Formats: sequence, C-alpha cells, structure tokens
Amino acid sequence: MFEKVLIANRGEVALRIHRACREMGIRTVAVHSEADANAMHVRLADEAVCIGPAKSADSYLNKPAIITAAHITGADAIHPGFGFLSENADFAEMVEKHGIAFIGPTSAQMRLMGDKITARKAAIEAGLPVTPGSPALDTIEDAIDWAEKIGYPVIIKAKDGGGGKGMKIAFNKDELNQAYTMARAEAKAAFTSDVVYMEKYLQNPRHIEMQILADKYGNVVHLGERDCSIQRNNQKVIEECPSPALNDAERKKIGEIVRKAVEKIGYTSAGTLEFLYENGEFYFMEMNTRLQVEHPITEAITGIDLVREQIRIASGAALGYTQDDITFNGHAIECRINAEDPSNFAPCPGKIVEWHAPGGLGVRVDSEIYSGYTIPPYYDSMIAKLIIHGKTRNSALMRLRRALEECIIMGVKTTIPLHQEIISQAEYIDGQYNIHWLENFMEKNK
Repeated sequence: MFEKVLIANRGEVALRIHRACREMGIRTVAVHSEADANAMHVRLADEAVCIGPAKSADSYLNKPAIITAAHITGADAIHPGFGFLSENADFAEMVEKHGIAFIGPTSAQMRLMGDKITARKAAIEAGLPVTPGSPALDTIEDAIDWAEKIGYPVIIKAKDGGGGKGMKIAFNKDELNQAYTMARAEAKAAFTSDVVYMEKYLQNPRHIEMQILADKYGNVVHLGERDCSIQRNNQKVIEECPSPALNDAERKKIGEIVRKAVEKIGYTSAGTLEFLYENGEFYFMEMNTRLQVEHPITEAITGIDLVREQIRIASGAALGYTQDDITFNGHAIECRINAEDPSNFAPCPGKIVEWHAPGGLGVRVDSEIYSGYTIPPYYDSMIAKLIIHGKTRNSALMRLRRALEECIIMGVKTTIPLHQEIISQAEYIDGQYNIHWLENFMEKNK
C-alpha cells in the first residue's frame, strides 16, 4: 500500500480524498494555489505545497509544479480527484514516467475513452448500444451528408468535450451550418481541438450512468446506476440512485452489458459509463475515467468506499468481491449546493459568515467550507454536496426536505432555495422528469 498520496485537486473532493487516505493509514500532501492557502484540506493534510498563483493554469493545471511537489515530498502516488487534470492523459503519462503511481486508469486507457470518437468505436466493439452517429466531420458538407443519413434532429459534439461545451443541436439543414460552426469554435476555445462529430439527437431522454470498478486482474463489478437528469445547461444539479425510471430487470440487463463491455475494453480503476435512456432503450454517450462528483450516493446504497477502492486498485490490490456480493440498500439523493444567485446563477464568491451543516440519520455533507472561510472567485462555484439516504425514495425525499431546511449558509447566496423548489414539484416527487425538465420548469416560472 502507498505510504504518501499527493492530492492534485482542491475543494471538497480534496478533503474527501484526504479522509479516505487517513482512514487507510496513508499520509497526505495537499497542493494549493495562493488563493487556497487557508482551505480546509490544506490545513488538515500532513504536508502542503503552494504550486502557484490563483489562476488554475498557473497552479492546479500546472503539471510540472505538481510533479515537482510529489518528488519534493516523497509522495509515491497522486490522486487527481475530478476536474482539472483528472482526465488528462498527458498528465497521467507524466506521472507514470516519473515512477509515481497514478490513482486512476492508465494513460492509454484514458486516451481511448477520453476521445469521444474512439470511445464510441470501442463501445460498439464491446457491445454497448449507441445512437446513430458519424465519424469526425472535416467540413460542413460532411455534416450535411451525415445529417441526411442519420435524420434530424442531430447534435454536433466536440471530440474532446465535456460539461456541455462544444455541443450544438440542429433540427434542420438551415440550422446545421450555424450549429457546426459554433460547435467547432466552442470546442477550439475550451479544448484546443475543433474536431467534432454528429449523433442522432434524442429529444426527451433521461441521463443515466453506470458506476463500475475494475482491478488489474480482469475483475469487474458494476455498482448500479445513477439518474442525473435534473440538470441545467448540461450541468447536473440533483442526482439520485437507483433511477425511478428503471425496474429490476432493466437494471440487471444494462448492468451486465456494462460489466462485460468494461472487461472487453480492459479498463482498470473506477469509471462511469453515461447513457441517454428513452422509450426503454439505452444509448451510450461517453465514459468518465475518473471519480464522479455524485459518487457518494452510490457509496450510500452499496456501502463501498469508491475512493478507497481507487487507491487499493492503483496499489495492485484485487477487488476482493464479485458481482454476486454487491447488494443495493435503499435510495440516495445528492444536491449540489453552489455559491450562486438562484435567480440568475451568477457566481457569489465571498466570506461565509455562518455555516451550519444539517445532520441526523442518513445525512452526509461533503464540503470544505467553514464559518469565516472566504470562497475565492477563481474556481467552480460548488461549495457543498448534501447526500441523503433512506430506506425508500419517499423517505429519502422527506429527509432531504428536512435537511435542506436545516442547512444554513450565511454571507453568500446559494442554490439551496432552488433545490427546495425542485423537490416540492409533483413531477419530481413522482419521478417523472427528463434532461429538459429543470430548464422547462425554470422557463415557466420566470
């Protein structure tokens, strides 16, 4: 097992990784920007190294600085968390070449599944269901030809995309030219590559993802699905598991398809396969080769610590259990709490005057904030995750309602009122929603 892990991230995920390491008897190294000098994970880690100014490009995305920090402190492994460099194959390769363990998949696996075009090809070869789609589109003429073959509406996607960037929809030929041009420009700005491809656009799907764990010896298990359909601008807002849209037979079927596909791909570590689900059919979108923000709800219903398992797998340990050993208990829901004005989603950095976390049975809060902490304006606005577990979906919803009422964050505006409004709607309570539900609801209630 590793003796010292460097955490190449910030915020609540850095604290989450620190906690897992400490419970395993592993020492931790926190890296931080100048703006995060007083962050909680920095204060709790065994060692801390400042790796640059506030700007992410000069600190959390500074690969040489992170590698240097690992060598200086004698860290024998690096955990990238999520975001930043977590799916950067070049960084994973640098870590490997410097004789440091990367807690995640290999750089080759990351390249295969990180490129959406090669990932789609690998998914088809592994037996995963996919939407009709195209190869890379070099010209608008290519796009027009493929749109005719696939049938409108279509969606243009960036090869290296994520978080909704580089994605544009066209319902007809007149809209296609603008969608193609805008998607390429957005992809170039966000990912430095303007390579795009096309898929059939499903109009009213749910967003359902499957969590997997795979060790270095070919053992693979799935840990069930998460429903991430409550989202805005392709950014997840509330997640739950299991999905209220699936029955046990559907869950078992897609779980086994995913498990066998991951075996064929030869992937190792934790990973998530994301699907669109419509009219009883699943369509593979992409694979996230990292820890997901919403991983705690899977931990709640399975009792498996995903960060601990990532660390064990990277150290060479076998899973120690099979699919038959995995059991699912109850229902879990996660709310992402952002420091944003819920009326217009404008970021609200600033000093937290008072912070009271909700508690009680089945309530978990993952957050790095504390009373007196100043939220810096340079990074993602998510400041906390509220995770609720109950025996049934209804009991989880009742507990969530109570926990949101208890959650006090003063000094900055947060999205807590939005969460309270969402979970009080009949459609959400009944589980009758898709990926467009939240934006349609907000449009109707302007």
